[in-house]
Amino acid sequence: MTASSFPGGTSLSHLDVYPDAAPDGICGGSPHMHLVSTEAYVVISGEGALQTIDAAGFHETPLRSGSVVWFTPGTIHRAVNGGDLRVVVLMSDAGLPEAGDAVMTFPAEIVGDPDAYAAAASLGDDADERAERAARRRDLAVTGFETLRDAVSGGDHGALGAFHAAAGVLVRHRAEAWGDLVRQGPLAQAERSVALADAVASGSVAHLADARVHEAVPSGGDRGFGMCGRLRTYDMNHEETRR
Repeated sequence: MTASSFPGGTSLSHLDVYPDAAPDGICGGSPHMHLVSTEAYVVISGEGALQTIDAAGFHETPLRSGSVVWFTPGTIHRAVNGGDLRVVVLMSDAGLPEAGDAVMTFPAEIVGDPDAYAAAASLGDDADERAERAARRRDLAVTGFETLRDAVSGGDHGALGAFHAAAGVLVRHRAEAWGDLVRQGPLAQAERSVALADAVASGSVAHLADARVHEAVPSGGDRGFGMCGRLRTYDMNHEETRR
């Protein structure tokens, strides 16, 4: 696989955060975390908040048009829609989230059971049922999120540590392929940048003759059901080239 030339070996998608309310009355997406990837939000319209849980506790970061926030692996996050919240999402290590880097905050007994987790996370094969199933898994993830939030807010980090450990066990069998994704994507791009810098330092600018404009191909059809909202993804490895 040839490394994409899109900056940083990242992936990009457009996200419309779910506007419907979970059982706690808050509108938004399914709380989850990534085990390896860092995620960034660039807010393009609307308002809302990013609720997070990490070793420092529970926090809420306001989001409005122009906000740029990012969060590192292990940050449990929940996108809250305060009205027409739309975001450009940048993910490090393109392809890794799609390979199973994310774990939703379902209750502990589900996260600890791979079969139960797979059943709860699945959107099924029937397109007509996906909206309902997306809402159902969001609501279940919010239940687990509330338990973790209340524990860390009360000074008890045991539940958070247990969730981290269970998430690691849950994805361990998938993680064997993740290193190759990083090596073939962002690492290969970084190594090429080093080679180009060395070439310029040595007096060679031959690579400039290969300059091109690339345009990513967006996913077709209706937006997909992501964890945080409806997604329009872009395939950076099959971009159109403008000469």
